[in-house]
Amino acid sequence: MLPTITVDVGTTSIKLCLFGAAGGLVASARHTTPTVQDGMGEIYDLESVAESIAGFIRALDPSSRQAVKRVAITGVGESGGLVRPDLSLASPMILWHDHRGAEFLAPLTAADRSLIYRITGLPVNANYGLSKVAWAAGQANHAGEHAQWLNIAEYLAALMTGERWSEYSLASRTMALDLDLRKWSAEVCALVGLDVGLFPELRNAMEGSPITSDYARETGLPEDVRIHVAGHDHMVGAIGAGLQHGELLNSTGTTEGLLFLRDAPSLEESSEQSKLANGFSCTGVDYTLFASIPTGGSAFATLQTMLGMTAEQLSACISTVHERYLAGQVDLGAVPLVLPQFRGSPPPTKRASARGVIAGLRTDTRTEDIVLGCFLGMALQFRDVLGLFPTRPDRIKVIGPASLNPLWLQLKADLLGTPLSVSQLNEVVSRGAQALASDVPCDWESCQPEDVLVDSQRHHRLGEWSAEIQHQWEYLKGVPA
Repeated sequence: MLPTITVDVGTTSIKLCLFGAAGGLVASARHTTPTVQDGMGEIYDLESVAESIAGFIRALDPSSRQAVKRVAITGVGESGGLVRPDLSLASPMILWHDHRGAEFLAPLTAADRSLIYRITGLPVNANYGLSKVAWAAGQANHAGEHAQWLNIAEYLAALMTGERWSEYSLASRTMALDLDLRKWSAEVCALVGLDVGLFPELRNAMEGSPITSDYARETGLPEDVRIHVAGHDHMVGAIGAGLQHGELLNSTGTTEGLLFLRDAPSLEESSEQSKLANGFSCTGVDYTLFASIPTGGSAFATLQTMLGMTAEQLSACISTVHERYLAGQVDLGAVPLVLPQFRGSPPPTKRASARGVIAGLRTDTRTEDIVLGCFLGMALQFRDVLGLFPTRPDRIKVIGPASLNPLWLQLKADLLGTPLSVSQLNEVVSRGAQALASDVPCDWESCQPEDVLVDSQRHHRLGEWSAEIQHQWEYLKGVPA
């Protein structure tokens, strides 16, 4: 490995790390992702984002900073903005869940939507970049001349190098990339009135660019450092986890991702109807098949707000419920059924307007019951989404905050009847970013995985319970927003 600074711009936080040549963590920091409101929604506060990164670098021990050879940047997949050749902005830097530009997708016919899926491997949705680009280009008009669409990670790399480019895994989240030809699709762009020139050159994650002298002076980095866009955070996590074909990566963060590697895209009608997302891995060689569940680790904050609990109180409650569950002291029939669509629904509906539902509240319902019901609902939702994929996994690797939630993990393993292999190493995504910038592979054993095993009796009990509530569960999923 090469000594590397990693930058992971997430939905809720920016994770900054320095890894040494042996892959060990030398320094780290975490900042709340700075955003502002612009009258239409939430956008990045780019000055604060850039300063948090530069400040971290300047604060490093001088000897550690001088040893750095690479900076590797990763981010959420669908965020971005129009950036001019001088790196000034022709539009705001828009967050992934912002649906401005959705009106450009509304006129598309069923045939148009199928065509887009066959070319880009993505179901038409305003989360992806294409409609955001159409909105931004329309707002910029002539002021956007020669501007190109960059993801937040690509923009930060441009600030450090003076160059604009797009990395394959991020490009495949724009809904403008032809998976077969491995280039931007003029045909798809034309459907929303865009010129393909709005998108930059393509590179894989291992292709970096030299740091500018100005940025090196500003931060104290050596002038031989190279800057890499590592890619889409979930895909970079697959690199850090040493994901192999046949295995499933369960990447948990604010959202929850399910990711398979494949030799070819899955463009069948069943995949289109299930709204599974195809793309490229960060290497630009493998294809990926992916689904995102909007409510993942964010459920923790939702429960805190809903139940008026501190993080410490909720953690203690989860531990108590977990102990009761393992001891067989939980009456599943008394637990409320929770549909945890707090941030919208997962495939196959992918409705941003969908909302959560709690059914079965009683006069004797306790806080613990609602907490258990929420994580049971998340396990049910995971099972539903996993069932959309054309193959079953040989192994399930779990990374992210779920590794700290034994209740969530055990419920998932027992419901599926499948053991989980759970990373005990923090920041697997950042570790994957270092590996990509160093052009070396990662292995799962170095993530210090621990197995969450299935208990046959609990699996049987959950199977009976899920069969009993299945009709009600399907009904809740159909409740109008």
